[in-house]
Amino acid sequence: MKNVSSIIGPLALGSVCLLLVAGPLWAQSSRQLRQLSDEEIAKIEAAMPSKPTVDAPKKKMLIFWRCETFFHTSIPVVNKALEIMGKKTGLFDVVCTDDYAVFTPERLAEFDVVCLNNTTTLKFDPATTPERCQALMDFVKSGKGIVGVHAATDNFYSWPEGQEMMGGKFTGHPWTSNVTVAIKIDDPGHPLMQAFRGLRGFKIRDEIYRTEPPLYSRSKQRVLMSLDMSDPATKSRAEKPTDDDTGISWIKSWGDGRVFYCSLGHNDEVFQTPVILQHYLDGIQFAFGDLKVDTKPVE
Repeated sequence: MKNVSSIIGPLALGSVCLLLVAGPLWAQSSRQLRQLSDEEIAKIEAAMPSKPTVDAPKKKMLIFWRCETFFHTSIPVVNKALEIMGKKTGLFDVVCTDDYAVFTPERLAEFDVVCLNNTTTLKFDPATTPERCQALMDFVKSGKGIVGVHAATDNFYSWPEGQEMMGGKFTGHPWTSNVTVAIKIDDPGHPLMQAFRGLRGFKIRDEIYRTEPPLYSRSKQRVLMSLDMSDPATKSRAEKPTDDDTGISWIKSWGDGRVFYCSLGHNDEVFQTPVILQHYLDGIQFAFGDLKVDTKPVE
């Protein structure tokens, strides 16, 4: 089984992300977003796809990165990678913010996709923030898209409909960030998996979230790839019977809208890896509605 970094050679270039910050950057942490080094940016640019998978009119993405609990240090890396992706492919502009004030019908109307970048324990509660919940739910169901990066399933603990939309919730990560795991391609013929060029699997070092029923279910979402439990090292980290089916990326229809989630994205190097960036690009084009694909679950 190949290591993912050897699948596709590097490609190339950059963009700008507007930070909208109102009040403190952190509720539970004083951490602020660091500036990436020139070397890091160059590696992302070199790995980035140079053109869209399908041509489409330019759109706009909201990247929301607020963390109420754990802060992933890859957040600024993901922000920068998506800025570069939008600029280099010419597909989209981005706005980055951690300000909840963006979740109104009027503000969200500017965007075509909301990306939850490693957000944790977001304060969306039908009892205390009903307008916020309604704005995001209406946005997606009306025909827009939502993209989840890694910790995007560590949210909405007081909002069951939000968790159902995302297709999972955080209950642990037996596969920690220093572990190399084996990934299997569940749906190799699917258009969103073309980046892997017919591979049945690969290995990558990253933190992997457990996915548990009933929120995670192959009857509810189309699972594109998952952990390969035929690999002894990957299997040895499992702690529960349900860990035998641990999803990595999936898509689903939600109302008239679209959901794309990928667990990969804890470690910075993930966003310096051409094949993973291509997978994210394809998932984002699906979320935008540019790439028409089958979302029917396969059990």
